[in-house]
Amino acid sequence: MSDDRGSDARPVVSPAPPAEERRSLDWRDTPGRTDPTVSRLTAVIGGPVGRHAVLGRTRFFTPLRAMLLLAVVFLAFGWFTKAACVQQGPVGPDGALGLDWSGNRQYVAMCYSDIVPLYGAERLAEGAFPYRTSWEEPGPDGQMQTRYMEYPVLAGLYQYGSMRIAKAWDATPWLPDALQVAIYFAVVAVGLALAWLVTVWATAMSAGRRIWDAALVAASPLVVVHAFTNFDALATAFAAGGLLAWARRRPVLAGALLGLGAATKLYPLLLLGPLLVLCLRTGHLRSFVRTAGAAAAAWLVVNLPIMVLYPRGWAEFFRLNSDRGADPDSIYNVLHSFVGWPAWSASTFNGVSLVLFAAACAAIGWIALTAPRRPRLAQLCFLLVAAFLLTNKVWSPQYSLWLVPLAVLAVPHRRALVAWMTIDALVWVPRMYYYLGPDRKGLPEQWFTATVFLRDVAVVALCAVVLWQIRRPVRDPVRYGFVDDPVGGVLDQAPDRPPRWLPARLRPAHHRVTREESSERCMSEASSAP
Repeated sequence: MSDDRGSDARPVVSPAPPAEERRSLDWRDTPGRTDPTVSRLTAVIGGPVGRHAVLGRTRFFTPLRAMLLLAVVFLAFGWFTKAACVQQGPVGPDGALGLDWSGNRQYVAMCYSDIVPLYGAERLAEGAFPYRTSWEEPGPDGQMQTRYMEYPVLAGLYQYGSMRIAKAWDATPWLPDALQVAIYFAVVAVGLALAWLVTVWATAMSAGRRIWDAALVAASPLVVVHAFTNFDALATAFAAGGLLAWARRRPVLAGALLGLGAATKLYPLLLLGPLLVLCLRTGHLRSFVRTAGAAAAAWLVVNLPIMVLYPRGWAEFFRLNSDRGADPDSIYNVLHSFVGWPAWSASTFNGVSLVLFAAACAAIGWIALTAPRRPRLAQLCFLLVAAFLLTNKVWSPQYSLWLVPLAVLAVPHRRALVAWMTIDALVWVPRMYYYLGPDRKGLPEQWFTATVFLRDVAVVALCAVVLWQIRRPVRDPVRYGFVDDPVGGVLDQAPDRPPRWLPARLRPAHHRVTREESSERCMSEASSAP
């Protein structure tokens, strides 16, 4: 079916078939029949679904509910991997009960979570309000410096709210007693688990005919290791919800969710970049403006009160990220470990990572504008977030959760995704024993940085797959029959309509015409007009 709104519009995907036809096996992707690995796994439950089966008639045990149940199981595994770090023992004065991290339990048991030490380090144990309360501690140069809550506003307020619930629980005599920090960890973990369930739900709803791909979000090895390492599940919920809202053509809601996500962790703000270039290519800039405006408004509503009342506390997140050096998980530390990369200052790292990320953004934008067929939104979002992590001076281990829902929507190859997630999750083992230190029978640094390098190679390989399918869209399994872009929203099946002011080198090949050709076309149309 071709679009009649312009003589240079490209053919678009055919409209969707009737609902009863979409229930058939030919519409919904069934991994038991299309994926050899999954097909072999189904042998334990009777084999793959039959060729003439009618799908979508189950009233209760739907694919979404099955995946949510699977996510609960893996979140329970994640809880048990951290449980050893909230054990109590007679470690206080005169044998008083306290948090037992004796013998470097947090590393030996590989149960470390930022949530536990931050309860005391951020003065939450004292009932302090984030961003208002400060304290003194030695800086990297050994000098004393004033510190505040180091997280964006929504993440900080989440910690404060969880602390208030934990203290209320601890003060209620008829509730089970435990260390206050253990209660706090449990409260935080419940909220993070709910946020990850929202991430699974939103990803499944965004996947279209390939709904079972979202099972890799529910059962990712990274969930077991990092669901409760930090507060990143909150941001993935906002980001996944924002993409789902965009897919359902609700740009204002999408922007509001992305803005709230940016008030939790900054990475959801990156997703506006792919929206901009795709809306530019299709002439839907008005939808992007509405989304970006809603994102800015939502971010400002959350941040403005803290920004006005406690400006120094609010700015701590930006100051800390500007002043810190290269993270042990960054590619810069890998190069330093193996080839003696110089130990630059924080400002040099800032400049280098900014230039590299800007170059990656420019390359991704060029690909999005000039590809033979408009790339899918999830493909560009994955490429951009992956480029940010690869070029940034900080890649905290839990940041890998950011990629999970985006990778599942962007890379329709389950074995490749499982391979990357497994490698990334296993990096946790040498990391913990590297932090333990060689004097405590830990691992040398290069054992750890070698696994980090393997993780980076795996992420780059996934990016290569995405780029290959952007250049060869007919090889993209997501685009099947009438399906164009399940997450596209107003971009779904939209023809290319770049603005006239866009240079020819930034247009798709079928839109690249010279000025002379354009003038000749206009003169021809004028002469043929009645």
